[in-house]
Amino acid sequence: MQFTSDARSFYERIGGEAPLRLLVLRFYHHMHALPETQGIRAMHQANLASAQDKLFMFLSGWMGGPSLYIEKFGHPRLRMRHMPFSIGESERDQWMRCMSHALEDSFDDKTLRDELYEALSGVADFMRNKS
Repeated sequence: MQFTSDARSFYERIGGEAPLRLLVLRFYHHMHALPETQGIRAMHQANLASAQDKLFMFLSGWMGGPSLYIEKFGHPRLRMRHMPFSIGESERDQWMRCMSHALEDSFDDKTLRDELYEALSGVADFMRNKS
């Protein structure tokens, strides 16, 4: 896969806060709607508002925008915060399926989508805590 030489942060490249909020909304829409992602949907509370806020804040900083999550909660410590949940290949793949759909819904630029998908795949794989 060939990536762009665009030196701007992902946050800048996607257009900032509004497109990121859309990405997060679409992500949770797919998590709720897709039958094949009900395993990870069941790990969340019935009301997804808190999860949406946290993912938005995390991704903002992770993409090079404002460090909203760190300002509110401190270091993300992603693996530690997700330890109560059994996360293996299936859960990782479900999360990435939702993200893939959300990226498709949110951004026309295929190169940008591919780069974000690749980068987020690393994060999702890092979250695995079972074989």
